[in-house]
Amino acid sequence: MAAKTPLRDEGKEPDPRFTFANERTYLAWNRTGLALVGGGLAAGQLLDFDSRGVRVLASLPPVLLGAAIIALSYRRWEANERAMRRGEPLPRYGPPREFAIAFTALACIIAVLVVVEAF
Repeated sequence: MAAKTPLRDEGKEPDPRFTFANERTYLAWNRTGLALVGGGLAAGQLLDFDSRGVRVLASLPPVLLGAAIIALSYRRWEANERAMRRGEPLPRYGPPREFAIAFTALACIIAVLVVVEAF
């Protein structure tokens, strides 16, 4: 497999406004991921469940989801930057739909765990 061309050597330099917008989006994804990691760690330490297993079920998914967001954010930034440098349309792939589904499922699961543990 051939190595990728270094990003700076691809195409021509895009308008700085677009590069900065792409970077702001990248940073926003990282903030979201870090918030999930921090929230998962806080849930593991601060939620008062009788069962350790329930505590893990409430705290581990946000940490893993946050890690996935952080890992995928760079790939998304790089793909967008490469497309802008080549003058191509931005890639259509991306995690927003999948993460929205995962966030919804996570919120529902944690809500069920909280209700079950309360009774």
